Amino acid sequence: MAFRHITAAVSLLFAAFQLAAQTDEVDYRDASLFPIFGKCVENTSGRYERLPAEYENVSRPAVWNLGRNSAGLYIRFRSDSPAIYARWKSGGTHMPHMTDVGDNGLDLYILTEKDGWRFAGSGFEWNGGHVKSRRLVGNMVPEMREYMLYLSLYDRVESLEIGIDPGYVLQGPEAGTPRTEKKIVMYGSSILQGGCASRPGMAFTSIIGRKLNREVINLGFSGNALLDLEIAQLMARVENPGVFVLDYVPNASAEKITSSGETFFRVLRDAHPDVPVLFVEDPTFPHAAFDQKILQEINAKNAAQRALFERLKKAGEKKIFYLPTEKLIGSDGEATVDGIHFTDLGMMRYSDAIIPLLRKALK
Repeated sequence: MAFRHITAAVSLLFAAFQLAAQTDEVDYRDASLFPIFGKCVENTSGRYERLPAEYENVSRPAVWNLGRNSAGLYIRFRSDSPAIYARWKSGGTHMPHMTDVGDNGLDLYILTEKDGWRFAGSGFEWNGGHVKSRRLVGNMVPEMREYMLYLSLYDRVESLEIGIDPGYVLQGPEAGTPRTEKKIVMYGSSILQGGCASRPGMAFTSIIGRKLNREVINLGFSGNALLDLEIAQLMARVENPGVFVLDYVPNASAEKITSSGETFFRVLRDAHPDVPVLFVEDPTFPHAAFDQKILQEINAKNAAQRALFERLKKAGEKKIFYLPTEKLIGSDGEATVDGIHFTDLGMMRYSDAIIPLLRKALK
């Protein structure tokens, strides 16, 4: 037992030595030098957070705290360095049904001429902790490349630095991708926030952004997509939105949808009369094939969502769209990690289901 403790201590010391050596050899720059994307408004409570500072006294505590997570945010930059590094500080959130890379890590993509954005490497720390440092990709031919760095889905990035090999260039992006006009603004539950993607780039908001070459704003609030009107008001503040997506049904009750759904919609419609709105049903979760209570709940909530949509159509609303449960995650029961939250397979299936409607709405 004593030998095991000594071995673990030596391993930690060696890891600390490697980190120190890496830090000495890397040219780090504060990521505040580079543009950040995925926000409703620029003036948020912290650079890597999603809600304005004044919402601390407006929103429910749960919504405020979740709004401090960096879900959907990403940094863009350009470099000719053979390696790209990151050093960041976060709260160190850990959930047993989600990888630490998805929880509190980073995810790097490179823009390629042939295939568009391609995954290059993920950022995480083997020994945990609040301060993390990692080489995201290395041993590349030294040439200029465009990068996109997705931030943590279920943690707050408190500080972030981008690192390169000494003597190389690190500067702002030049490519206009994902495009920033006509943003896709998505509101929903823990699934929309990113649970339980293996890494930030596999959250369906990230997948949609790459596939449609469009900035997507992730307003997922785990367990708390309860049609809070201040969130509708925040969505309405987005300049030149392309489409609003309302995917709150996994959290909102049938009664809540009936009582508050139209009021939430009207905030968006009054601010942006010509912007399409897409309503999404609750997924038919795999265990609903066996759990009759869950099945009844899903059916009741989806019926309320459908009734809201039909009521709006009858009232004369034209630019509204609807995505039913049948098309969301397939019928083989293999798209979730725990019966509810999506695996990467679920994220891809959801993206494939919603993208045709988003293309139609954006036209």
